[in-house]
Amino acid sequence: MSLHAPIPILRIFDEPIAMRFYLDYLGFAVDWEHRFEDGLPLYAQVSHGECVLHLSGHHGDATPGSAVRIGCAGLRAYLLELQSRGHPNARPGIETQPWGMDEMALTDPFGNRLVFFEGVNES
Repeated sequence: MSLHAPIPILRIFDEPIAMRFYLDYLGFAVDWEHRFEDGLPLYAQVSHGECVLHLSGHHGDATPGSAVRIGCAGLRAYLLELQSRGHPNARPGIETQPWGMDEMALTDPFGNRLVFFEGVNES
């Protein structure tokens, strides 16, 4: 048996707001979307490089306010990219943690916390 990288499910409540945040601001792309029928909640996969997230409007799929740690390379370049796009409710910055990680934390419009991290000597 072998295990693969987990795919976090993040609860969303408003599809246009979710897509503006994850696609327009964070730079993710939609891989696929699913609805059981018109008018029912969205379940979608978005990705950015090797990072894959599931966004769900379904009650019970996930708890609002979850936290996800996302390892990356080029964190400072990503910060500059986000700053150039701007977002009315996000002003990310990078903090160097005592455990040797640079971290940039963002909260999505639904209370989910995304922590992008990189080893201090990896950038």
